[in-house]
Amino acid sequence: MKAGSAYIPLTRQELAAGMGVVEIADMTEVHAADIVTWRYPPPYDCYDLAGMEPAFFTNPANGYVSLVDEGRLIGFRVFGVDGQVPGGVYDESALDTGGGLRPEWTGRGLGRQAIATGLEYGAARFQPAVFRVTVASFNIRAQRVLQGLGFVPTQRFSATTDGRSFVIMTRPTVRWCTPPGFNGSWTSTSPSR
Repeated sequence: MKAGSAYIPLTRQELAAGMGVVEIADMTEVHAADIVTWRYPPPYDCYDLAGMEPAFFTNPANGYVSLVDEGRLIGFRVFGVDGQVPGGVYDESALDTGGGLRPEWTGRGLGRQAIATGLEYGAARFQPAVFRVTVASFNIRAQRVLQGLGFVPTQRFSATTDGRSFVIMTRPTVRWCTPPGFNGSWTSTSPSR
């Protein structure tokens, strides 16, 4: 999606077909303005970013990137301290990462591809020894996806902001062979259905 372009909603046919090619793109003002309008049904509403300023997401220092499918915003990934939840015990041994999918894309089995694309990008860009994610304890579907990607639970805690229970999961970084001339852009294609 080009900077300044409008959000084009996905059709029912596109939603039913699933994702094609998931790519990491720079977080644009248009993407950020769209993300702060996303609303999830309870209990997932704890992931709403209501009240956040879009400029926060476009500041490269905050670590946000867009997930796009054929140029359409489908989600985001974040790398760094904004992947942490107040109350957890964090250190410098791992790179924190998190993210979200557009609400109409959740629960459709697409999280694995979205997270894997982010991990590939994060491994190439930041080269961490370990990735760390923090997920709400009730979010069993996210935990299953993460476990399928090699993450293991390492800590449980209650957030100091609202008392919600969270689990921290970690996984060593898989070392990818970086081809000569790599420009920092990864593409992940979905398996044939």
